[in-house]
Amino acid sequence: MPSKKPVFILITGITIGLPAQAQQQIQEIQVIGREVNMVGLALSASEGRVSYNELLQRPLMRAGDVLESVPGLVATQHSGNGKANQFFLRGFNLDHGTDFATTVDGMPVNMRSHGHGQGYTDLNFLIPELIGEIVYRKGSYYADVGDFSGAGAARMTSRDEFEDHSMSFGGGEYGFGRLLLNGSLNSLNGGLTYGLEHQSYEGAWDRVDEDVDKTNLWLKQVWEGAADRVAVSFMLYENDWNSADQIPARAVTSGQISKFGSIDPTLGGNSSRYSLALNWERDLSFAELTSNAYVIDYDMELFSNLSYFTSPGGDQFQQVDERQLFGGDVALAIPGQWGEVEVTNTLGAELRVDDVAEVGVRASAQRRIRDDIRLDSVDQRSVGLYWQSEQRWSESLRTVLGLRYDHFDFEVEALAALDSSSLAANSGKIDDGIVTASFSLMYAINDNNELYASIGEGFHSNDARGTTLRLDPIEGTPVAPADPLVSTLGSEIGWRVFFSNQVNATLALWQLDIDSELLFVGDTGSTEDTGLGSERHGVELTTYYQLNDAIGLDFEYSWTDAAFETAVDGNDSIPGALEHVISAGINLQPNDQFFAHLRLRHFDDFPLDGGMRADGSTLLNLRVGYEFNDSLSLSMDMLNLTDSDDHDIEYFYESQLAGEPAPVEDRHFHIFEPRSLRLYVAYRF
Repeated sequence: MPSKKPVFILITGITIGLPAQAQQQIQEIQVIGREVNMVGLALSASEGRVSYNELLQRPLMRAGDVLESVPGLVATQHSGNGKANQFFLRGFNLDHGTDFATTVDGMPVNMRSHGHGQGYTDLNFLIPELIGEIVYRKGSYYADVGDFSGAGAARMTSRDEFEDHSMSFGGGEYGFGRLLLNGSLNSLNGGLTYGLEHQSYEGAWDRVDEDVDKTNLWLKQVWEGAADRVAVSFMLYENDWNSADQIPARAVTSGQISKFGSIDPTLGGNSSRYSLALNWERDLSFAELTSNAYVIDYDMELFSNLSYFTSPGGDQFQQVDERQLFGGDVALAIPGQWGEVEVTNTLGAELRVDDVAEVGVRASAQRRIRDDIRLDSVDQRSVGLYWQSEQRWSESLRTVLGLRYDHFDFEVEALAALDSSSLAANSGKIDDGIVTASFSLMYAINDNNELYASIGEGFHSNDARGTTLRLDPIEGTPVAPADPLVSTLGSEIGWRVFFSNQVNATLALWQLDIDSELLFVGDTGSTEDTGLGSERHGVELTTYYQLNDAIGLDFEYSWTDAAFETAVDGNDSIPGALEHVISAGINLQPNDQFFAHLRLRHFDDFPLDGGMRADGSTLLNLRVGYEFNDSLSLSMDMLNLTDSDDHDIEYFYESQLAGEPAPVEDRHFHIFEPRSLRLYVAYRF
């Protein structure tokens, strides 16, 4: 295992001029659970908001962990610190994002027809300190959410401004170091907010030095007038890393490697993302106009090895994705009257174009390319139109109707394949459309209690390469293509209470049905069709309680039952569907100088392939901070406080180690990183 030596990197930030909340000052961190009373505002009990102050208090291992602020969502990692988290929610192993739509300042994060997986959601480009708010909406009851909407959606918005100059530095065990500059300036008759981050990390692994080299830049220019707000954002993200991927249990049991070891130490990758976004809001007197436009340049190269030596040259492979995407959306919210009934009609339109120059998978060994398994170029376009109408029948009763239409065009040009005869057959064009509808009913018992009932349809698109697939690119045998669009149907009843700025609680009972579990497998370039529908239902409970001025408590519990409609070999469980998830926190702030936040995440044992089950895991993290004066503060993260050796992720499949005569079914896992200390010092002026 590498040395625990700390690496301290200067973190410098400058903030000048614009009035706003102070930059990460302890006296401002006063979280009263989810402090916004959403009675009379939300469409369901599983809708909520996470504030900037709450995000500041959460101890984070990786940027993608911010999504664990969504109740019931688990973010794990089975690879290096440059790869997207693996997400779990409502009985889905979302892999890296399918069926959960994520946006940042109006830009989509989910990547369609991605080289690693459909809906790939890489949040490493985020600087957590610049996230102003996260709005999450679980379920498919929202007309303004289209693709990847089955399990829900999260919308992140960045801060417009900071108040203080800030200079800080941080570092920790296993070679962790972080550089951050963030602040605001008066600029171009408006305000420019910026963040610059550099992060390095060696990791705790035996044979792999992660060598994380991550840089993020975030610039946001904001103009505000009497009727307008305009924001232009530029973001830059670059990252190189090595990976310690999941390992087979038998290799650890036999002593071949330790639990921090690797079978293939040459894995890893690099990724970059550059984006420009425009957000415009305008009060038109008769309506509210909201619009977004964006252009993104994205690139990824990833080396993985899941099964090791089932082929003579080894099983390592390279996945690539090089694309540009652009698009935008516009919404017009028009208030009016139906007789005595207050009505708000919202009309919206969305456009997205993914111009993918190269996406595919190649066989490799020690990061040297051996063969093309499948390479394609993809042109994928979509247009969405929606109408959502909210009616306020009385002070207590509201209803919301939604209707949406999406049209997709897929064009695939097969560039290379292991079986070259499949190229022409797997090239082609296809288009498809889908209509979805939703209805919600909300009844407020009083200003602090509200009941909800919702039903709605959602969908996710499948990988474009799967929609035109006719021949297996490896063997050349006929295969069935995937349906371009897969629909979902969800329903939910719930209750919300907000009492005396002290208690905020919700209870939701939900169900979600999918017509067919279809998946394009990026590792092999082929389509996996279960041919089975699936059903999911569950219960979610959240409670946020401010005991007194100094102590806040929160508790989130999710139970899910997920099953295929028809059992396969006597087993109907859906692999990777977490059944019991608990998240809990204690926030202590006895005065304006000191705070502490202890956070627990637990999920119980869950089903794997072949009727096997994985053990559950429990993770405890701690963040504490002390402000010496208005200028100087110190904070500390203690990650994996109990030094647990539980598994962050676990799978069951065949692999073959060197010297084994044939593949062996086995558990493959990625262990929690060991307990580590990270210190941050901030100087503000």
